[in-house]
Amino acid sequence: MPAPQASSRRSFLLNASSTLALGALPAALRPVSATEVTTSIIDLSAVEAIAHMSHGELSCEHYARALLDRCAAASALNAFITLEPDRVLEAARACDQARLAGLRPGPLFGLPIPVKDSVNTSEYPTTAGTPALRHFRPAADAPLVAALRAHGAIVLGKTNLHELSYGWTSNNLAFGAVHNPYDLTRIPGGSSGGTAAAIAARLAPLGVAEDTEGSIRVPAAFCGIMGFRPTTARYSTQGCVPITPLFDQVGPQARTVADLALFDSVVAHDWRPLPPMPLRGIRLGIVRDYWYRDLDPEVERLTTAALDRLLQAGVELVQSELPRLAQLIDLITEPVQNHDVRLALARYLRRYHAGVTFEQLTSQASEDIQALFRSDVLPGGANFITEAVYRAAIDTHLPALRRLYRDYFAHTGVAAMIFPATLVPALPIGSESDVTIRGQTVSFETAVARNIAPGSTAGLPGLVLPVGLTSAGLPVAIELDAASGSDRALLALGASAAEVLGSVPPPRIG
Repeated sequence: MPAPQASSRRSFLLNASSTLALGALPAALRPVSATEVTTSIIDLSAVEAIAHMSHGELSCEHYARALLDRCAAASALNAFITLEPDRVLEAARACDQARLAGLRPGPLFGLPIPVKDSVNTSEYPTTAGTPALRHFRPAADAPLVAALRAHGAIVLGKTNLHELSYGWTSNNLAFGAVHNPYDLTRIPGGSSGGTAAAIAARLAPLGVAEDTEGSIRVPAAFCGIMGFRPTTARYSTQGCVPITPLFDQVGPQARTVADLALFDSVVAHDWRPLPPMPLRGIRLGIVRDYWYRDLDPEVERLTTAALDRLLQAGVELVQSELPRLAQLIDLITEPVQNHDVRLALARYLRRYHAGVTFEQLTSQASEDIQALFRSDVLPGGANFITEAVYRAAIDTHLPALRRLYRDYFAHTGVAAMIFPATLVPALPIGSESDVTIRGQTVSFETAVARNIAPGSTAGLPGLVLPVGLTSAGLPVAIELDAASGSDRALLALGASAAEVLGSVPPPRIG
């Protein structure tokens, strides 16, 4: 059962402050080991680390070196495709020099942030996890990365992912599988598995991920961290390797809601403080006939316990139905992605002068991606999406889905819907076919993606929060989905919920 977060955070802050003060003493006089000092530093949230660096209590170089040491110790995760320690330390020293020169630190001052390797960076290759882009160096940062840098952040390298973001495992055949920090034999989720593994394992407190159909939220759930997918189009997706402009959205992964909110403030230029949101009287929606079916027993146990804690805090659970939801998702989600990806990828390659065509990229892709594209994406494939099917998806079914959600939130008055993010905990690497749940056979896609697909297809903001560890030590999470455009209110709700739900212990790795 997770420890209460409020008291643990207060205790930690006291311990962290004293440990940071010790960093100024000569090594021979320190009453704790250098390993203990480093451990406390890497446990800092982004908000805490930035505050210490901005006030000169912790040098940016020292903090960056602690994270880089942790990256080296946790190399078995294979979380990064590109990591250049010297470049990171040089940038950190420049931050220290700027502060000493009297320049006012920005809100992300000195913070090394890992960036999913599908988001353009001028100083690093952007591979999208696929062989044809192994040496592709964009001429400029994506606007989102530029915004992070402009506010003081440092890019801590590029994280591994499911190839071309087309899957939920991060079992990348070109650059190697990413491993779950809680069990190296299991997937971290995908496609943003490298960023999630890095955040969970304390390689950094805050990272850039990307979500078309769960690629922020599934890895957050499997790795015991928090993930925020904002309302579609809240953040710019220019300079990001695409699947479909209708669903693609960049977003953060972190270990605290405060860090997610900080990221949102910087990228969305929304500096409103999160409003206090006491949970007593808050209405949360439950649709059992969709989101609560076929759950793994451990997922069901931990989800039920989380709901009980929220009820004890005064939350009201509102039970209702969403008719036709499953049918609409079947008619929209995969058809739109499989239709748009070949067109969107080709445009990206041309716009950013990648030096390869779509045909060259797919011909050099790993065999699993080639097989998927031959079947579902390319003309002549068994599941190729015709223009008639596509037009019906975006002209008829997608508006119907959005109306369904609008009516639901209007009629129920709920602040958000709440449900288990996935049907199962993290699965073994290589298990990408059928899954057995309570003696029943369920497809891998259903087990991992059924619950997260509706929100991103409809363009809603979604927030994943950990609720505990299974008896085997694997994280389980719930998701809160709110009405489109209510991002700051959802984060405020998440901050209050996280206080009640607690946190999960860090993984033991390195």
